[in-house]
Amino acid sequence: MTAIPASIGFNHNPLDRRSDKRNDDASIEHLRSDPAARFLVFNGDIPLLKRGSAHDPWFVASETAAFGQPLHTIFLGVESDGSGRFAIGFAPSDPAPDNEYERIDLRSLALQDLVAAGALGILAEAKSMLDWHRRHAFCANCGAASRITNAGWQRTCDVCGARHFPRVDPVVIMLVIDGERCLLGRQRHFAKGMYSALAGFVEPGETAEDAVRREVMEEAGVKCGQVVYFASQPWPFPSSLMIGCFAQSSDTDIVVDTEELEDARWFSRQEVAAMLAGTHADGLSAPKPFAIAHHLLRAYVEKGESVCGTHAEKTPLP
Repeated sequence: MTAIPASIGFNHNPLDRRSDKRNDDASIEHLRSDPAARFLVFNGDIPLLKRGSAHDPWFVASETAAFGQPLHTIFLGVESDGSGRFAIGFAPSDPAPDNEYERIDLRSLALQDLVAAGALGILAEAKSMLDWHRRHAFCANCGAASRITNAGWQRTCDVCGARHFPRVDPVVIMLVIDGERCLLGRQRHFAKGMYSALAGFVEPGETAEDAVRREVMEEAGVKCGQVVYFASQPWPFPSSLMIGCFAQSSDTDIVVDTEELEDARWFSRQEVAAMLAGTHADGLSAPKPFAIAHHLLRAYVEKGESVCGTHAEKTPLP
């Protein structure tokens, strides 16, 4: 079995979410008013950080008061010492950061490794939740305005009684293997020369394995058999769960869907190693370590086709 890397971006979240406390208003208020409580502050979907080398994202209650009344407040969980952690969200135009603070988007924080892994995971939780509230202010059942309940983890419609819960969109991201080659593609918005694993949303009534096979066939025209789970990654853009898999190809002829991809082709294992190291002869590159695609590629470089199973047999489609 392939060891799951601990360095996948957003994967480490040390909080105890204490979902059992979310409907206990008194307990949540006690945690919020405790001097040990800490708050993440979001200006739209971008966190505010204190200036300085530490890029500290945590604020005490008295510091957050200067920003005014937040649009949303979410209980995120408790630290190991029992102190509460919260996220508060403001409109993009308010509060206006001054010289004490800087706005740094979450992707840049991860890419540049600017905050501790645990803080990055909590920021991802906060961003996804705050984004959900901004997008779901009205009841999907009757159209009336809904309100935040359950410490931020539910919206309730007082008109029809419907309750709404945060959504997470499952996405498969897969590295297709053919012996000493793997299939990579690039979208038009990728950085110049970068190739990555193929990916796509899981559809209703579909297993992750079937989503892998369907997406690869749709985007690259390649049939896949055996599918092996690798690891998952919260992806807060806005709120997806990347399900990383390896897939064994059943054929190798590529037919690129040019609506989805700019290009797709087979890369040798040696080429992938060079792409990860930044030494590819043609200047081609791979995703950075915060992305699960990087770790799929690295596992393949290190383990070869054994990542698809003990014998890596070419399994026919079911």
